Amino acid sequence: MEDFAAGRAQRELTELLDREPQTAHRLQPGSSDAEDITAADVRIGDRILVRSGEVVPVDGTLDSSSAAFDESSLTGESLPRTRSQCEQVLSGSVNGNTSAIIIATARAADSQYQAIVALVKQAAINKAPVVRLADRYALPFTVISLLLAGMAWAFSGDPVRFADVLVLATPCPLLLAAPVAFMGGMSRAAREGIIVKGGGVLEMLARTRTAVFDKTGTLTEGRPSITRINTLPPWSQTELLTLVASAEQLSSHVLAASIVEAAAARRLTLQPALRSSEVAARGVEATVAEHLVSVGTLAFIQAVDPATVPATLSGGEMAIYAAVDGRFAGTIIATDTVRPEAAGTIAGLRRLGVERVLMLTGDARATADHVARAVGITEVRADCLPRDKVEAVRTITERPVLMVGDGVNDSPVLASVDIGIAMGARGATAASEAASAVILLDDVSVVLRAVQIGHDTVRIALQSIWLGIGLSVGLMVVAAFGYIFATLGAGIQELIDLATILNALRAVSAGKRSLPSVAARRSAA
Repeated sequence: MEDFAAGRAQRELTELLDREPQTAHRLQPGSSDAEDITAADVRIGDRILVRSGEVVPVDGTLDSSSAAFDESSLTGESLPRTRSQCEQVLSGSVNGNTSAIIIATARAADSQYQAIVALVKQAAINKAPVVRLADRYALPFTVISLLLAGMAWAFSGDPVRFADVLVLATPCPLLLAAPVAFMGGMSRAAREGIIVKGGGVLEMLARTRTAVFDKTGTLTEGRPSITRINTLPPWSQTELLTLVASAEQLSSHVLAASIVEAAAARRLTLQPALRSSEVAARGVEATVAEHLVSVGTLAFIQAVDPATVPATLSGGEMAIYAAVDGRFAGTIIATDTVRPEAAGTIAGLRRLGVERVLMLTGDARATADHVARAVGITEVRADCLPRDKVEAVRTITERPVLMVGDGVNDSPVLASVDIGIAMGARGATAASEAASAVILLDDVSVVLRAVQIGHDTVRIALQSIWLGIGLSVGLMVVAAFGYIFATLGAGIQELIDLATILNALRAVSAGKRSLPSVAARRSAA
């Protein structure tokens, strides 16, 4: 079963290339007509049209005046990144709500997305093999059994005594009891919303010494939310939010969706937006309730009212500026909210013996530091590309290393660490396939649950191993003195097997009281 799971994961990982952009819209020289070609046929210097919502097929520079791109799956940056003309655009990023034109600077095979896929494959190949728990006891147990049997034969002079002893040297605590415990642990993990791709993963989880977290979508919610509204007279927060949400309700921009959701949460009634127009990557203008409402970037609103004042922001925040009837009316502040369970998860991992906790993120330093302080992490590396994350975990000496991530950009490091856990509730398929385990719930505290299950499973497996070995060695000593014959020993060793296997089955339900179940946590919430 473990071999099947590992083979399936590897097969699906190699299919990652099949899910990348397969076509590109190449513009004819001196014309606005586009022809569809395969991404592999794009040449450096080609002008490529990327329509709204499409994935950029190759690396390039922006030929349009400006455009907004979602780069979260590549860099971990949760908020859309506005690019100006001649700025670099990475393959794998998602275009915003208007079409954009890029000039290819690399072929598909040499672009950022393909580099990530290559890193994943290389990391998976170079990953160190796991030495299984039972394997560490098999050789010593075999040597001790043969020595006892040989000594019994030597001192008694009876070769049958050799057989009497060896019949009781049952290997089932190693061949059956330990695997039963790990299969039980995998079953328990699945019940908790954790898909573990092998018993060896549970062994590594129990020995974890370093935990590494991505930021966006892992320690944070992964989507912008409105945190506060600053207004100027005569507008109240409710009035400004109603006007802005009404103007933004037809926009496909991710920040527009956050504003509309904030208005819905306050049960505000939106007004129809008349004569709405949108300037790509800059803002929206619309007539709402006989007011001309302008919403967008600082530069966009300053063009409407030069008296617009820049907002004071802390780490991880982004300001949306608004003007009403040509006058600056206030700002709406958005941020990627830290998960409420993140800080408790970090503290719980330290209680379970994790010595180091790090954050690796593609976000800017100020944003990364802000989130790290909120969750209790002191070691942070910001502005990381996928290759930087792989290099960072290679230098860690406190092993095994556990990595938790969710995006395409996390796939290489998830494949290279000792234990990779993907937040698979809404994360990238590539991350889930590269990881050793996948969390099916949108809840980072399940990582703590996974480590606890690893500890419980290994503890029960060791108990089963030592119970079987102890009983076997004790009875072998008795048999060495001639008190247990081979026929009786055959029956006794079956009882030893039964005892160790029944003990191993405790892994299916062990530790129910150590942490609240997922269902209990959600009911309490």
